[in-house]
Amino acid sequence: MIRHIVAWNHKEEFTEAQKRENAEKIKKELEALPQCMEGIIELRVHINTMPSGNRDVVLNSLFHSEEALESYQIHPEHKKAASFIGAVMQDRICIDYYE
Repeated sequence: MIRHIVAWNHKEEFTEAQKRENAEKIKKELEALPQCMEGIIELRVHINTMPSGNRDVVLNSLFHSEEALESYQIHPEHKKAASFIGAVMQDRICIDYYE
């Protein structure tokens, strides 16, 4: 299995209300992906991060295999979500590892 964790910060040009709205949209779009593709064991988006952290939104997901992760990354619905994320978030970090 492959653990795939991605974290972002909000772009500073948005108000706090816009940041919350954008985070909710990211959560909704990403958490819908397991219903339209195979290979995802679990996928959760966390937007209520603690003040001690240094990222605003965190995706924590688990895939059956590297192939499943690769399929997810090129899936049209993921690309659609990623396009929105790229427009409203910055400072992306990604960690992938075998579990």
